[in-house]
Amino acid sequence: MFFKTIDFSKFSSIRVGQPTEVLMLERGDKIPNDRVIIGHANNLLLSPTPPPLMMLSKDFSFIELDDGLLTIGCATPTGKIVSFAKKHNITGFEFISKLPGSLGGMIAMNAGVKSYEIFNIIDSIKIDGVWIPKDNIEHGYRFAELGGVATEVRFRVEKGFDKSLLEELKDLRSNQPKTPSAGSAFKNPKGDYAGRLIEAVRLKGVSQGAMQWSEIHSNFLVNNGGGVFEDAKYLIDLAKGRVFEEFEIELEEEVQIL
Repeated sequence: MFFKTIDFSKFSSIRVGQPTEVLMLERGDKIPNDRVIIGHANNLLLSPTPPPLMMLSKDFSFIELDDGLLTIGCATPTGKIVSFAKKHNITGFEFISKLPGSLGGMIAMNAGVKSYEIFNIIDSIKIDGVWIPKDNIEHGYRFAELGGVATEVRFRVEKGFDKSLLEELKDLRSNQPKTPSAGSAFKNPKGDYAGRLIEAVRLKGVSQGAMQWSEIHSNFLVNNGGGVFEDAKYLIDLAKGRVFEEFEIELEEEVQIL
């Protein structure tokens, strides 16, 4: 293991944060229990006083195909996974094309698009050095109780990469802002949409400093340049308060705030 200083104002997808020392884990390392594991910071909002952080190093960025099983390291970028699946005609990974970041970040929140979720295609996950079957891990909509640090994931291989589905899912991106963001700020409440609720309480396009509820998709909190944590947190809290006041619905953050 080694320490690396990461500037989260450049590294995180929302471009908010400061240079922070992060412990990088390598193969064979004993995993500390006093640090918070992060992925590639695509749904992360870092405060000025984050807890001690750790991240998987490039040791955990790999894809191995053997005897009908696909083993992928949790530091592997999602784009690399989709390219591998396409090259080897493996189905089930098409929806990942819409989800930036690392595999570890995806499984930590059971990331997905529409009816597609990463846990739908998982066989087992290596957590704190032990392989655990998917069915023994509590998971649901944008939620997974890993109970430790995941380093590798196994998938059963099914042939038949669906190029038409890939293009269909890519088209869904057309309603997402290109401005830096952390993706969806809130999980969709049951039977409703967070974006609809934010728009209904008249917050679409509302700004605080350089942070703004997007004009393109209301559930995206975007950084128009030089945005800071305090302004992002203000808008998140404002949305939660307004939505509860008008609809008695408690919005739950999808973005991880540390």
